[in-house]
Amino acid sequence: MKLKNIILAAGVFFASTLFTACDDYLERYPLDQPSDVTFWSTEAELKMAINAVYRSLYWTDRTTATALNTHLPFQFLFDFATDLSWDRNLNAWQLMGQGQVTAVENSLVFGAWNNAYAQIGNCNRLLAYMHRAEEVTNPQVYANIAAEARFFRAYWYHWLISLYGDVPLITEPLDPGESALPRTGKEEVYRFIVDELDAAGAVLPAEYAANERGRATRGAALALKARAALFAGDWATAAAAAKSVIDLNKYSLYPDYDKLFTYEGQNNTEEIFTIQFSRTNQMVHETPIHVRGRLAGGYVTKIPTQALVDSYECIDGLRIDKSPLYNPEKPFENRDPRLYATIVHPGSVFLGYQFETHPDSLTIWDYNQTPARRVGNQEVTNPYATFSGYMYRKYVSSDTREFRQQSELNVMLFRYAEILLTYAEAQIELGHLDESVYAAINSVRTRAGMPAITPGKSADELRKIVRHERKVEFVFEGHRFFDIRRWKIAEHVMPGPLYGRPLREYKSKYIPRFDEYGTPRYEAYASELRMFDTRFFNPAKDYLLPIPQRERDINPNLTQNPLY
Repeated sequence: MKLKNIILAAGVFFASTLFTACDDYLERYPLDQPSDVTFWSTEAELKMAINAVYRSLYWTDRTTATALNTHLPFQFLFDFATDLSWDRNLNAWQLMGQGQVTAVENSLVFGAWNNAYAQIGNCNRLLAYMHRAEEVTNPQVYANIAAEARFFRAYWYHWLISLYGDVPLITEPLDPGESALPRTGKEEVYRFIVDELDAAGAVLPAEYAANERGRATRGAALALKARAALFAGDWATAAAAAKSVIDLNKYSLYPDYDKLFTYEGQNNTEEIFTIQFSRTNQMVHETPIHVRGRLAGGYVTKIPTQALVDSYECIDGLRIDKSPLYNPEKPFENRDPRLYATIVHPGSVFLGYQFETHPDSLTIWDYNQTPARRVGNQEVTNPYATFSGYMYRKYVSSDTREFRQQSELNVMLFRYAEILLTYAEAQIELGHLDESVYAAINSVRTRAGMPAITPGKSADELRKIVRHERKVEFVFEGHRFFDIRRWKIAEHVMPGPLYGRPLREYKSKYIPRFDEYGTPRYEAYASELRMFDTRFFNPAKDYLLPIPQRERDINPNLTQNPLY
């Protein structure tokens, strides 16, 4: 049965029973749900258990108005608490960008912690009890399920240490009386993650049949290992793991970046690990309605900034303040094609509507009818239209299968472009500035339609190039939040106003100054730009999230991160 077709059933029947440990109160087994005492006895039950863990990849909290209720995969929502993107909703993401996250009653802080430990608990129980079904389970199926559980246990621990730093390392099912554990050092948890992924990768198959697409493979385990090592600054491990993915010869860059995030491009050779969605089984996400313009039936809550727009180079490979091809009065000509694939800019067409955000553009063309006709421009007249004057195009498709609140577009958690840039970055930090580094970077750039970088660059020059490539290649995929933290530049790129397009027309003087971190600065004409938020970042506090206070109330052995 195809993975996306069985995840929902497994999750509904099983996942809720795994979130809490079984209580032996009066030694009675629950009559309305599986019990740890009686479950784990057949191959079917083991499959049900692991499929429930897959369902956890699409985690969203729909409980409160300020929670993670946008019904988008949380993995890429972190971009909206960075310098590149903004979330119009007054929710956890906006508060995090403003430096206002607290340990008390914050849906993101508690939800991310609770969901990760719930899934770790699921994996711990599966690994501890699955031996009951070993004799009645196909040996290869049994080994794969154990490897998948270890992969997911590593996946969620990686999220925990990336967000909170030191966290309790739990590898066995716990009785209630054993739950007051102290935090384990981040380095020890990282070593556990690497060991888990080595064990899982040795068992997981290199690929599955088409009807099992979406399951964790050997490549996925290596990709997670490479990312975890990169975040830990373990350059040798990161480079080796990334090289192992490359040497599998199973992945390649999809030739058309513009179609990579559409129905036409999904399930391609660039995908290493994805969340598979299906309307038939109620496994869908709502990205389109949060990105579409008002005329196309959307809310435009997820918004790119002017700083992101100006970060894209010109097609000669030069930054806009250096390129002779850049015309600030026509700023969208001669630019990195990834700009057009990622961002809806004034003068472009999106979902059949002319997109204009100049305040005098009261009507625009609607090309969805023949002949085209002028209609009222809600991107100007609606008070809740795009605040920055730009919209996202990524993960929105004009395909007839597109539904505003029921998208089936798979979400890529790991893709081959990340592996190439991880390899390049790790090699640069190791001082190995050989041809393989240039080849990895240039593969990503030339696929996008940008010129290759030339040899002979210093480590610092290459470092800045890789950081730029990650910035523009992975926007709206959740990488920026973690990149600026592991590079320790968040305190430099985050603070200050968030700007959008000029209040009126684009002028010849609108060329930003770029600082040493590649961030556009607008002091010379800031008053002439839209300004819609102000970011704050305290380096003594904001590199980590707080440990949820409700967890500390239950467990007095949990210490708190600084200044929370």
